Amino acid sequence: MTKRVVVLDYGSGNLRSAVRAVERAGVDVELTGDRTAAVEADGLVVPGVGAFAACMAGLTAVRGPEVIGRRLAGGRPVLGICVGMQVLFAQGIEHGVETDGCDEWPGVVERIRAAVVPHMGWNTVTAPAGSRMFAGIEEERFYFVHSYAVRDWAELSALGAEGRTRPPLVTVAEHAGDRFVAAVENGPLWATQFHPEKSGDAGARLLRNWVESI
Repeated sequence: MTKRVVVLDYGSGNLRSAVRAVERAGVDVELTGDRTAAVEADGLVVPGVGAFAACMAGLTAVRGPEVIGRRLAGGRPVLGICVGMQVLFAQGIEHGVETDGCDEWPGVVERIRAAVVPHMGWNTVTAPAGSRMFAGIEEERFYFVHSYAVRDWAELSALGAEGRTRPPLVTVAEHAGDRFVAAVENGPLWATQFHPEKSGDAGARLLRNWVESI
């Protein structure tokens, strides 16, 4: 039976390209903001383009944090993309405005401290050993468009350090002298700061890796 994936529609842009890219990974895709469909799908994609606060407002309007929490409590896969990754962290700060995120992970999304902002274009990443997300594409480049990211991932990397759970696998990237979180794998919760749907063959392979994990 073909797996069914929902791309969550909460008013963020870039939805159709995400739908097409996930469809090419070999699953049936529905674009919807319906809570029941999002909870019951085999996989859920949370996209995101624009400001952290605006995305959180849209996500909250469709009860997205509740949907994500319910899925993760049942071990059901979720993939966040770009700002859809950022909102999974505890907080975002943009132009001095502090906004609470979904708080699935500790960490603050802040402006990257690079010589050139925004970070726009192709870049390599440094994935940890054992990454399923980057299996077969460890040396490839991915497409980024962003000015904000999580720059301090010490708390995130320490999760599960007391043996209760496995710590997340954190992938990092560097742009113009600043390092930031480029992707995270944490059980059923995966996320990328870059856009796999805009990353050519490497992005397509990453999405297939995710689908295979469902």
